Amino acid sequence: MTVTATPVDEPEQLEPQATPVSRVSRWVSRLLPAAAAALSGVLLYVSFPPRTLWWLALPAFAVFGWVLRGRSWKTGLGLGYLFGLGFLLPLLVWTGVEVGPGPWLALVVIEAVFVALVGAGVAVVSKLPGWPVWAAALWIAGEAARARAPFNGFPWGKIAFGQADGVFLPLAALGGTPVLGFAVVLCGFGLYEAVRLLVANRRTGEAVRRGTAAVAALCVAAPLVGALASRALVSDKAEAGTATVAVIQGNVPRLGLDFNAQRRAVLDYHARETERLAAEVKAGKVARPDFVLWPENSSDIDPFANPDARTVIEDAATAIGAPISVGGVVERDGKLYNEQILWDPEKGPVDTYDKRQIQPFGEYLPLRSLIGAINSEWTSMVRQDFSRGSEPGVFTMDGAKVGLVTCYEAAFDWAVRSEVADGAQLISVPSNNATFDRSEMTYQQLAMSRVRAVEHSRTVTVPVTSGVSAIIMPDGRITQKTGMFVPDSLVQKVPLRTSETPATRVGIAPEMLLVLVAAGGLGWAIAVGVRGRRAGGV
Repeated sequence: MTVTATPVDEPEQLEPQATPVSRVSRWVSRLLPAAAAALSGVLLYVSFPPRTLWWLALPAFAVFGWVLRGRSWKTGLGLGYLFGLGFLLPLLVWTGVEVGPGPWLALVVIEAVFVALVGAGVAVVSKLPGWPVWAAALWIAGEAARARAPFNGFPWGKIAFGQADGVFLPLAALGGTPVLGFAVVLCGFGLYEAVRLLVANRRTGEAVRRGTAAVAALCVAAPLVGALASRALVSDKAEAGTATVAVIQGNVPRLGLDFNAQRRAVLDYHARETERLAAEVKAGKVARPDFVLWPENSSDIDPFANPDARTVIEDAATAIGAPISVGGVVERDGKLYNEQILWDPEKGPVDTYDKRQIQPFGEYLPLRSLIGAINSEWTSMVRQDFSRGSEPGVFTMDGAKVGLVTCYEAAFDWAVRSEVADGAQLISVPSNNATFDRSEMTYQQLAMSRVRAVEHSRTVTVPVTSGVSAIIMPDGRITQKTGMFVPDSLVQKVPLRTSETPATRVGIAPEMLLVLVAAGGLGWAIAVGVRGRRAGGV
């Protein structure tokens, strides 16, 4: 008799279940880099004015380098976007002070895309030798793109503009804002690389290659040594004599977008403050100025078309006995211009400068029909587009050559450099910040002007309708400034300078060179990746 054994079913093999601890650790490993990217962006924002914590930019980029190194380009894209949001959301909140959160959020969402692309690029080049150099160049390439598109660009938030109080500032005279920004970002990424190598050495006990360690050390040391050496380029000595300049801040009747509802009041306020200064000069309390600088929009009533506005300006010029640069809104041949008018006390208007870099959504409305379909109130805020000027503006005021850079233009490298290249011995940045309430905008713009002073080795005056108005020496020091939303005037003898810094002479070249470095690093990294995939497939 044959006995057959009954087969016994094998126990079913079950997938091991993840424990709660492993699930938590997996979520932490996913969320930690995202949180670190966003928070390092916030840290970068905190390094910007009105705070003087410029050095926080270094740990901000060190953490950003940590979250990106070794990642895929897709992950770098997402982490870069979070970094951009953490930085730009608080930095640009002033753009929504009077118009609500819609335009502010839309601006940040678009601008953060550029940072996201940089993040993707940094992740790709982070596998290369000397990756901090390629990564820092990529950041400057991203800034160069933001300064040009969309709608002719928006350079606000360039790393250089957060360094007005920092040790790296003299580098602005060497190569402008691109070199200054590159040095800061390189130092931040280099700081992370140095710490990473040190930790790896202690953890494994293996000696770090000398070349790798030397590159990390140079990435930190070279920007600092370069900044120290560049201090020789910074000077506030007079080269073409001096000039006594008066900066007028007349104030506005009310804050917000409707400040110009009483346009005649704004003009009267600036005339009144000028006449008050004239009385102090006559009494011997203040030195007589050689020329007077009024802010942007100090006369939104066209003095060429309105005799009453013309009379107010003429009376103020006669009282002070000096030429005045008046910020006006002028209509000519059916076109609207944001114009600076040189008003002589005897001859009247003798020269003009039309703003060239006009502000999208403030002075002109791109995509007007589309935006009107979304919200008709926004189109009513900009009923008529301003037209652009085409020539640099350098006024000869009592023998001094004063270059005009109107408000928003101060953010653009080319707009400031063109005035110095055209012979400006002093730069004036007439501005109107009344539409942005008491936000950080005015302090951010003031920091830009300080960087421009060092970049081109020129005294920079900042007459603002409602503050903060200031006088800045060629070495970036603020020697006088006003409060906000108060009438005031500043009078000071300042140096006139004629020499050009290396930054002025080379112009756009350093930025283009860094863009080529970024492209070279990206191309190298892509080629290495392609070869690696081919080798792996053999």
